[in-house]
Amino acid sequence: MSEQRLYQSVAKQIREAIESGEFPVGARLPGERELAERFNVSRVTIREAEIALEALGWISIKTGSGVYVLSRDANGAGRLPDVTAFDLTAARAVIEAEAAALAAAHIDEAGLAELDALIAVMSNPKATDAESSEADQRFHETIARISGNPVVEHCIKLIWRMRTELPKVVQVYKSVCHHDWDSRTDEHAAIVEALRSRDPQASRAAMRDHFHRLFEAMLEAEEAEALAKVRRKTQQDRDRFMATMSAQG
Repeated sequence: MSEQRLYQSVAKQIREAIESGEFPVGARLPGERELAERFNVSRVTIREAEIALEALGWISIKTGSGVYVLSRDANGAGRLPDVTAFDLTAARAVIEAEAAALAAAHIDEAGLAELDALIAVMSNPKATDAESSEADQRFHETIARISGNPVVEHCIKLIWRMRTELPKVVQVYKSVCHHDWDSRTDEHAAIVEALRSRDPQASRAAMRDHFHRLFEAMLEAEEAEALAKVRRKTQQDRDRFMATMSAQG
């Protein structure tokens, strides 16, 4: 099992121990050495697992004191913030661009083949919207994984939770993404080509270009929706006026 997969497995086991009550809220987790022996992994892997769990709100790492289990309810941990699709896209442009730059230094032929396969799904005219959307998510999460930074990876996974679970965000993305698969496929292909060249700057720029175009498409969709609302309101006012005039004979 790769180091990237290993820390995820350890994080899952620690989380399960917390959920079972073995490590109750407020409790201090055993030290890195003890946990490394328990899970038969390195202390580095334990540290990465704990960073990932802290990013998700399960624990708090206090330098010089230890690692403590947090209350999920008290802190609202695991609860998604109320953000707009524009806020989310702006954050993605920053975080995922840096993930792409990091991935350029780590990616291998297997990783490139994985991304190529996902683009093939997205560009397949027979693929359903659900299949294309899943491939899109896996594309971005794969780059995050290849970046080699567990915090970056978990941040991007959290971003995708917001992308797929917050109703307002889902609605905006759906209004845009359904109509621009060709553009998105070309942009994803450009990202892969930059990664294939192992060029961090080009990879960062390609990812930023992708989100810049998406942001502009979202603005256009919002403007069109606002204009449609004005027209509907105008038509309703006109209909009420005409009804009133007709009633007066």
